Amino acid sequence: MACLLEAPLRISVLSEVTATSRHYVDRLFDPDPQKVLQGVIDMKNAVIGNNKQKANLIVLGAVPRLLYLLQQSSSSLELRTECAVVLGSLAMGTENNIKSLVDCHIIPALLQGLLCPDLIFIEACLRCLRTVFISPVTPVQLLYTDPTVIPHLMSLLSRSQRTQEYITQIFSHCCKTPEHQTVLFNHGAIQNIAPLLISPSYKVRMQALKCFSVLSYENTQVSMTLVNVLVDGELLSQVFVRMMQRDQPIEMQLTAAKCLTYMCRAGAIRTDDSCIVLKTLPCLVRMCSKEHLLEERVEGAETLAYLMEPDVELQRIASTTDHLVAMLADYFKYPSSVSAITDIKRLDHDLKHAHELRQAAFKLYASLGSNDEDIRKKITETENMMDRIVSGLSESSIKVRLAAVRCLHSLSRSVQQLRTSFHDHAVWKPLMKLLQNAPDEVLVMASSTLCNLLLEFSPSKEPILESGVVELLCSLTQSDSPALRVNGIWALMNMAFQADQKVKVEIVRCLGTEQLFRLLSDPDTNVLMKTLGLLRNLLSTRPHIDQIMSSHGKQIMQAVTLILEAEHSIEVKEQTLCILANIADGNTAKELIMTNDDMLQKVKYYMGHSNVKLQLAATFCISNLIWNEEDGSQERQDKLREMGFVDILHKLTQASDPNLSDRAKTAMQQYLA
Repeated sequence: MACLLEAPLRISVLSEVTATSRHYVDRLFDPDPQKVLQGVIDMKNAVIGNNKQKANLIVLGAVPRLLYLLQQSSSSLELRTECAVVLGSLAMGTENNIKSLVDCHIIPALLQGLLCPDLIFIEACLRCLRTVFISPVTPVQLLYTDPTVIPHLMSLLSRSQRTQEYITQIFSHCCKTPEHQTVLFNHGAIQNIAPLLISPSYKVRMQALKCFSVLSYENTQVSMTLVNVLVDGELLSQVFVRMMQRDQPIEMQLTAAKCLTYMCRAGAIRTDDSCIVLKTLPCLVRMCSKEHLLEERVEGAETLAYLMEPDVELQRIASTTDHLVAMLADYFKYPSSVSAITDIKRLDHDLKHAHELRQAAFKLYASLGSNDEDIRKKITETENMMDRIVSGLSESSIKVRLAAVRCLHSLSRSVQQLRTSFHDHAVWKPLMKLLQNAPDEVLVMASSTLCNLLLEFSPSKEPILESGVVELLCSLTQSDSPALRVNGIWALMNMAFQADQKVKVEIVRCLGTEQLFRLLSDPDTNVLMKTLGLLRNLLSTRPHIDQIMSSHGKQIMQAVTLILEAEHSIEVKEQTLCILANIADGNTAKELIMTNDDMLQKVKYYMGHSNVKLQLAATFCISNLIWNEEDGSQERQDKLREMGFVDILHKLTQASDPNLSDRAKTAMQQYLA
């Protein structure tokens, strides 16, 4: 049966199917094997560079017949080889051609062909497999379906330079997940491919190098193994360094830099190693310069951003290498007006890469500015930088929006920038717009940035509050994503810090007590910590404490009890005891503690705890309860004396921790006054 294109056949397609095309297919069914062979050879010559002819032959059912002939043991080796060559040529056509070939089960047929001992036939099958697998429409999983395939491909690596080139190219295109990396690693990819790095063939060296870049990406096991590999007596990292030299082709320099970058990020090479600081980083900075192709500049910038993301020292070195910060400003100048006038092809190329260039520049700026105040200042002072970020936040490309918001987030860690550039450019407006219906990935980054814009010293805090942000943040706390719940509650916590009563009431009203207490039992510790932080900020200044406790006191005390009784970290319990100390500072709120003997016993227990932080927080709570200048202090002091608190305070005045002994002495003075 004919293996058809996915689109239904229309009259126009059929009318293009010429008699000659049909003639080629008919000859494949001739009873004379010699005529069949000649028919395949003629077909091979007819399809070279002719996409229309390729499509016609596929529509007419040539593929199943070619595969049948390829798999028949009665077919001559020459015929089987020519069939593989024609199939390889058909695969060179459009993506639809590849889909048709895959649907006809070309992959298992060719993999089966690799079991034949004949090298020329093996090479033809591998060449075709390579062409099929490098297409984005081919499911890479098809390489891993049969567990015998990878070890067999490894065994074929030694057969010829062609088998080496095709197999390493197949591996580098089909290694997409950690599982794929593990399969290749377990079948000896490293020891089998490493010697190919010094092959006399450039193509083989290049494909082997690409294999190592995909194998080592975010893979500690592979990277740690690579560090100790010797190739002809030389360490692999030194082979990569040699491949980054300026006299090597750019593609090789870039891929070798990627290998070393990935090994470094996986912890196999130190960030202060000379091969990173003196070789890899300068090579990647060089790739960002104007004389390179746009694609190379994109790849160079993205790899550099990844290399130095966690390391402030590398960020500082990069920021002073070859005027990198200013060099990146050029990434925003495509398509240039000159190219629009002179060359339509060039314009098309520039347009295609313009998004990628902006995305790469934003990523690299984000990485550069993630820690150092001086670098951030340098970035924001680069020509029109803040305007570029603001327009990046509303670009049509989701990837550019994400990179722009990452850049903004990086810069928003600076108090100086929050007070100046962020305020001058009203960055909060496009950021708020971005938070409406964005995908989770963008939401996480945008809400993180918003947390920083809501810090109390940020001039943007007021206008953001007026824009109705509370509802948006409360909705984030209900997300399935822990990162979004953390950011939502974190932003509310920042908003509640030293806020006036109106803002606090709005937060409690909008969040709702039910949701607040749901967050207090959240399985994610970060969410719990930030919710406790919010509660602590809400319960500050006496009128606020008394008002909130008068309406929600019962539930809050219940939540505090549950947290203090459960298995939680020291940090969580300390934060909870600080909330209790704030409640103890209220005028009327403190009665909720004084009338709750169970709670007082808990405070007593934590005053005698082995952890100083918990002792301090619990002592602070008691100190607030017995403070002299407040109504009813005498009754409270008497009750706590009866419960044995004075003895504990007396003991704590002798504590080895100076803060704790001072706090206990201050509390004791209330009794003596």
